[in-house]
Amino acid sequence: MFIAIPSRQKSPVRWATPLLFAALWGCFTWATLLPDASQRELLLEWGALSGGLTSAQAWQQSLQTDAMLRLFSALFLHADWAHLLGNLVFLLIFGLPAERAMGPWRFALLFLLGGAVANLAAVAAIATPDRLIIGASGAVSALIGAYLALFPGARLGVVVPLGLFLQFVKVPAALLIGVWALLQVVFTFIGPAFGAVAWSAHLAGFAFGGAFALLARAGIARRMRRNRGY
Repeated sequence: MFIAIPSRQKSPVRWATPLLFAALWGCFTWATLLPDASQRELLLEWGALSGGLTSAQAWQQSLQTDAMLRLFSALFLHADWAHLLGNLVFLLIFGLPAERAMGPWRFALLFLLGGAVANLAAVAAIATPDRLIIGASGAVSALIGAYLALFPGARLGVVVPLGLFLQFVKVPAALLIGVWALLQVVFTFIGPAFGAVAWSAHLAGFAFGGAFALLARAGIARRMRRNRGY
């Protein structure tokens, strides 16, 4: 008879998701306390600017230090409370399990790099010059892509209205995320008619997150086995 001996190693603290949550919330709260003129100046100085990358000169300009920093700083700027809260909710839903699987440092790297790549894709896709690209939607999309790659068989809870009652059901995550990804593709082409949303950033972030998780899966698997004491 074999008995598994519990590991004495404690599960690592998940600090990246709470830290990013606090940073996004804190930056937006601080920005809203500024005068209107200062808020506009802040967005113009730290938000990513579109213009397309259709020439070698444009690519060279995009690789300058200031432009590169904007790809990251834009993640912590949001247009309004609805924009912020939507990203925070998805950060918690997909971020906590993803961080538990890959560890806080790798998770933080995924969020920052995925968000920057998503913003760069939006800069390239939006040909209209000097359009502001802000928000953590691209980074959150990277988390969704990583979640699907890490937990392809997971199920997500959904509240479905059935007449006068609300029914909580579990649906395969691959189905829900697949529908979401399909909508991003559709709105990438018809999106301008539905508000100023950088749909291309969502797609780029999603693809980056999935690729990042797949490439890191071997290291993540070793870490999960080590935490279980195997």
